[in-house]
Amino acid sequence: MAFLTWLHNWQVATPFALVIPTPLAIACFVLFLWSFGPAIRLRVGRPMMLWLRLTWALTLLPAVSGIILAVGGSKVASAVAQTGQATTKYGYPPDPSRNSEHWMYAAFVLLSLYIIEVLIQGRLIKPQIGLRYLPLVTFFMWGCAFMVYRVAVLPGSTPGT
Repeated sequence: MAFLTWLHNWQVATPFALVIPTPLAIACFVLFLWSFGPAIRLRVGRPMMLWLRLTWALTLLPAVSGIILAVGGSKVASAVAQTGQATTKYGYPPDPSRNSEHWMYAAFVLLSLYIIEVLIQGRLIKPQIGLRYLPLVTFFMWGCAFMVYRVAVLPGSTPGT
């Protein structure tokens, strides 16, 4: 269980952590920057497809470990107080609503990855049209990946207001 918790809570301790706090957020940000090329050239290269597969892996590792932890009774850190204290492990008052938000943003990241696959493969619309939306979808995905981290750490509302 400790390994799953470590895997799920892995953070990047750099000055850039305000923009890319987790490996998933880093992968999404790189995918966002990379998406401009296919949107202009209207074709996706092999390196970007490999990066997309890496992003899938970096999404599924914390998602699966999070589901296992949730089945075991764990909740997001910003939703529960530490044992014997009135604050979370990050020093903020607990906000139980953050647990469902964490799930919502994680689902949006998965949905965004699926939409990216559909746009690249041209299943619903022609790739020439779909690839033009790639930067928009990847930007949304990066924002959701950032929010997955943010709702896990920071409280959203002050209790009692």
